[in-house]
Amino acid sequence: MRSTTIILTLVFLAVSLSTSALANPDHVLKVDPSSLGPEVSSLLYGIFFEDINHAVDGGLYAEMIRNRSFEHQDPVEGWFAVFESDCKATFSIETDRPLNKNNTKYLSFEIQSDDKLISLSNDGYDGIPLKKGERYLFSVFVRSDEEYNGEIKVMLADTKGEPVAEKSLGTAFSSEWEKYSVELQPNESLDDGRLIITMKGSGKISFDMVSLFPEENWNGMRIDLLEMLEELKPAFVRFPGGCLVEGDSLENAYRWKDTIGPIEERKTNYNLWGYHQSYGIGFYEYLLLSEHLGAEPIPIFNAGMSCQVRGAEYCPMDEMDEWVQNVLDFIEFANGPSDSLWDSKRSELGHPEPFNVKYIGIGNENWGTEYHDRFPLFREAVKEKYPEITIIFSGPPSYEGASFNRAWRWARSNGIEILDEHMYAVPEWMLRNTDRYDKYDRSGPKVMLGEYAAHAAGTRNTLQAAIAEAALMTGLERNSDIVIMAAYAPLFNREGWSQWTPDLIWFDNTRVYGTPSYHVQKLFNDNTGDVIIPSSLTDEDIEIIGYWFKSLYHVCSYDYESKELIIKIVNPWPEEKKLRIEIGEEVQITGKAEMISITSDNIFDENTFQNPDKVRPKTVGMSDLSNEFTLTFSGNSVTVLRLETTGL
Repeated sequence: MRSTTIILTLVFLAVSLSTSALANPDHVLKVDPSSLGPEVSSLLYGIFFEDINHAVDGGLYAEMIRNRSFEHQDPVEGWFAVFESDCKATFSIETDRPLNKNNTKYLSFEIQSDDKLISLSNDGYDGIPLKKGERYLFSVFVRSDEEYNGEIKVMLADTKGEPVAEKSLGTAFSSEWEKYSVELQPNESLDDGRLIITMKGSGKISFDMVSLFPEENWNGMRIDLLEMLEELKPAFVRFPGGCLVEGDSLENAYRWKDTIGPIEERKTNYNLWGYHQSYGIGFYEYLLLSEHLGAEPIPIFNAGMSCQVRGAEYCPMDEMDEWVQNVLDFIEFANGPSDSLWDSKRSELGHPEPFNVKYIGIGNENWGTEYHDRFPLFREAVKEKYPEITIIFSGPPSYEGASFNRAWRWARSNGIEILDEHMYAVPEWMLRNTDRYDKYDRSGPKVMLGEYAAHAAGTRNTLQAAIAEAALMTGLERNSDIVIMAAYAPLFNREGWSQWTPDLIWFDNTRVYGTPSYHVQKLFNDNTGDVIIPSSLTDEDIEIIGYWFKSLYHVCSYDYESKELIIKIVNPWPEEKKLRIEIGEEVQITGKAEMISITSDNIFDENTFQNPDKVRPKTVGMSDLSNEFTLTFSGNSVTVLRLETTGL
């Protein structure tokens, strides 16, 4: 393939300089309600959640302390100890009497000076944001092996160490681990605060699970980021990854049992994206999140093999029972009867009612003989015990080519229910392949497009990328009898802590914004309709520099409840297009309509923290429309028309 930048530059130059090179710019869209198309999948648009770009730790998980349990590869990562002049003291990471078997490291101070101050501080991720008057819940496990004779205080402070909130933890501490909790209420707001624990006394004192939470959270989740997910109204949540599920070795593969139960007993795990997961948000919280969002949970499980892209490690076939049982135990945990072992654990966590998980995925971006040999072990075991569960088969990282074709051949010949495709492509590829699923076998497996995104030049979250995704989505929607689920990826990116771009939602300590792609996802999901209405465009296909594109990309659907005809139009070209819309007499337009459009002055525009609303939808009301009318669609735009009807 030619250079992406060169192709895109030539494409847009050709359109700008020569409209005569295109088909007639006045097109007619004919909408034919006389024969209905496929029903739109009720699960079509969802979200894919993976702890990449600090999406969870430092992100949705509201914990404000970095490395709270001293379990990172660098156990003092994020921590700073300051000793007053002439203080006789040392500190070290110890493991001899841990808090529990999963939390084996802790920080100890041995102090010989009675009257010298020692400070232990943590500034979280780029500082700890604090709001005046709001409550923050601090907790820590403390133990004194050799009687400590001084006071321990905890404070929230500014960068100079000046406190804005302070409490004493006491002066007497047990030789056994005990949890201490206090509430802190700052007297001023800070964007870059820090937590400081101070000691002034002699003896040996140890700390573990140092935690700070804003009182305002939902099941440990940051409210503003949660609200961004609520606004998307996803139909499903695919979790917890991604490559994260596989690990870069089987040692750090994702094991769901490590992620439930008391926070201090959850085993932290090195993330193949280069940082540690606290598992403060684990499988139980993902299930709660799905329930809260009204979304179908789609958990993904390791297939007994680590990430193949990074050089896989394979569990021997005669040792696969652990991985298979892992899936069976989860289904019992999520759906089991009240007298079962894992159901009782779910009830202990506060959710006696089953979650009623209906789908599970086995593997992520796996391929070849190793995967094809292991997948049946899971399917046979699950179907024997839980025949109602739908099992999703993993496709390879590629969305075309030899390994992709082999995966589809195996899926068809082995009765696979759903195949998970992943698609990261340049915008022009998406514009050229919106008919991709028109050609799929209707009697074969269904498709979950579990990850996709347009990667424009510089992998930026531009309007150009969002428009290409919208064009592709018209094809997904039109073929939602085949593509029953689709999710943009990745979901979150913390500014300054990222491993992958582009992403749907960007955030820092106090701010969050949706990219143009976010607004396209929301626009399409808010306007899916119930059934596809066949439509056709005159002079649709155009050839530019040896590639075939479409003048406009479109899909039509009908919403039975609101009695509205929904027409989506994507114009990826710089020039506006005048479109005549002719609607068959089987449905009558009342005249009232709403038009929602996303566009901007430049195809490379994107949202930022400084200008978070540069590219976002704008809505206008319309009236006096009939079954035939003409509208002009701006260049570089995504538009939804909702036309009120008398019924279908």
